[in-house]
Amino acid sequence: MKIFKYIILVTAFLMFSCNDEFLERIPLDEVSNETFWNNENDIINYNNNLYELVKDDRRIPILMGLGVGPGVNFRDGLWWMDEMSDNLGATHPRAVDLITVSTGNFNVQNSARAFGYDPKGWELVRAINFGLENYDRVAIDEDVLNQYKGEARLFRGWFYAEKVSKFGDMQWIDKVLATDSPELNGARDDRDFVMGKALEDLDYAIANLPAEWGPPNDGQDPGRVDKWVALAVKSRVCLFEGTWRKYHGLSGADTWLQESVDASTELMNTGGFSLYTTGNPMGDYRYASSSTTQAGNPEVIYWRKYEALTNGHFASRLFWNYNGGATKSFVDDFLCDDGLPISLSTNYAGDAQIEDVFVNRDLRLRQCVLAPEDQELLNYANDPANTYPRLNGMAGGRNRSNTGYHVVKHWNAVDELSPRNQHTVSPPCLRLGEVYLNFAEAKAELGTINQGDLDISINLLRDRVGMPGLDINPPMDPAHADDGVSALIVEIRRERRVELFLEGHRYNDLRRWKQGRYLAAPTLGMRFDAAAEARYPGANIQTMSVDGVPYIDVRTGTPFEPKFEDKMYLWPLPTSSLSQNPNLGQNPGW
Repeated sequence: MKIFKYIILVTAFLMFSCNDEFLERIPLDEVSNETFWNNENDIINYNNNLYELVKDDRRIPILMGLGVGPGVNFRDGLWWMDEMSDNLGATHPRAVDLITVSTGNFNVQNSARAFGYDPKGWELVRAINFGLENYDRVAIDEDVLNQYKGEARLFRGWFYAEKVSKFGDMQWIDKVLATDSPELNGARDDRDFVMGKALEDLDYAIANLPAEWGPPNDGQDPGRVDKWVALAVKSRVCLFEGTWRKYHGLSGADTWLQESVDASTELMNTGGFSLYTTGNPMGDYRYASSSTTQAGNPEVIYWRKYEALTNGHFASRLFWNYNGGATKSFVDDFLCDDGLPISLSTNYAGDAQIEDVFVNRDLRLRQCVLAPEDQELLNYANDPANTYPRLNGMAGGRNRSNTGYHVVKHWNAVDELSPRNQHTVSPPCLRLGEVYLNFAEAKAELGTINQGDLDISINLLRDRVGMPGLDINPPMDPAHADDGVSALIVEIRRERRVELFLEGHRYNDLRRWKQGRYLAAPTLGMRFDAAAEARYPGANIQTMSVDGVPYIDVRTGTPFEPKFEDKMYLWPLPTSSLSQNPNLGQNPGW
């Protein structure tokens, strides 16, 4: 409530203070600086407004949740980001912004696309810079003051790292600009400079944010960002930057990879977090993604809390209806229960019918994709009168899938039936599982990983679901033999895809690995032969033959046939931004 209180008080102050005599005494644009910065609570209230800005997932995609709430959100939250990847086969018109990206059918737009170069992002930068220029007006202990500076600088560093990841070179702005500031017509700064500044911000946040907030900030669960959030962000940012540089031919990759290792190690060793597990390999993995609270979850580093009558969302129903279903590519990447890929395992039961797909597989598969036998267990679709999967064109049922692979990682039957804009599922924004994966991948890319490193990271994730551990010398999966990396890195990348499904990572992972070819591959679903045609009457689908076997083909012949060009590793700047400042320049190829 402090956020809304601050906005109301400042607005009221300006409204009731605007008389001629007052304006002659103190210029209106100086009122806040002259009278606002008096004590620690004023800084707290100011920084609360930064959180209000940051929770706009569409425009400032860093601390991702399920939208600002309350209100209908069709495409702008954490779950939707996988629609830009090869994990989902969405086709709904409300997902068109994301489908055009995933299929390489996007062009230069006049205005910013979802998760893109949005003017509201620069409002955040201005607000941060304004705060940093004014916090020192408050006479409090320097260590306390630096905590709030650390909050602001964490958001600024993270914002810039995210923008560099999509647009490359950026203008670095660390002061409040006036209407005649030359920076408004300045060129972009180079990637090295901007990322160096972003890293300075992240390191400042790590050094100055508390491990735990005390009064007057305690008791705010999920609360304010802290040292552990900053370390998790650095772990992610530095892994992206290190691998981008390695696979896109830039210098300095190892420096960034080591920074990721160091941040991950510190968090793993001193943060006090642990994987969520109750000893139930059939449910522990998906617990956090489908829960209405993360309070008490030892794996969660940060989460955004949704309450029905305050900031409830509608995502539990909308995403369920519009995601299109998981792809064959995603399903095929799950290992068999002997730890081998389906191309090598004798335990693989095939895909003649959908039930076979889940036999002898990593149990995370059925916690991501609906196994027909789990429909009653999950109360999937709140529709016991009909069986699932149900494909487009079939009669009856509350949901349809483009691919036949209904997504269930996020599914919460109770929440889905909640009133419009009163859904409260609150998935993690940052969790330890990701940090484990960042750690293992960065060490593997550096060539310094050993079996012990795997055992304190990826193999803990596998233990949770009863899977064999990853050996330091795994066999090469023929399906990924052309990826141009070692068998170990193939397996670490597989683990990321599986573990972080629906958490917004896959598209960015493919870009940083320079594996855009996976986005150009056909979007396929389950096997659809004569037996399937009889089992799913009325299904309105088309097929593509793979090694003589027909599979659902989601996109061939549509306006969204998949393709990919190298220029798409970076997004184009919108023409509205270039019109305002032509010196920004467009990205190569656009």
